[in-house]
Amino acid sequence: MAFAVIVTDLANEDPRQAVQHIAQDNPTAAAKLGYAILDRIKLLRDFPWMGRVVPERDDPTLREVIHKPYRIIYRVKTDQHLVEVWRIWHGARGEPVM
Repeated sequence: MAFAVIVTDLANEDPRQAVQHIAQDNPTAAAKLGYAILDRIKLLRDFPWMGRVVPERDDPTLREVIHKPYRIIYRVKTDQHLVEVWRIWHGARGEPVM
């Protein structure tokens, strides 16, 4: 059974700014980035445990998948069949704020 995936407002804001900035010079590259991140998130419906545990935390339900240079950070709620995407954090920004 597939998991539901919810993307928080904060997580939506992270790549939106990057896509808007890139689109000023290269709309095609901006769209490609946005769709690639969405495709990665869609995989979580069927494979919620595919990401590694977030190294800064000691919580097996808090995981991340990488779409360079972005870290897609999410929590798996098995009992609710739910994945909550918390942040889509650019790796150059250091440790994610959550």
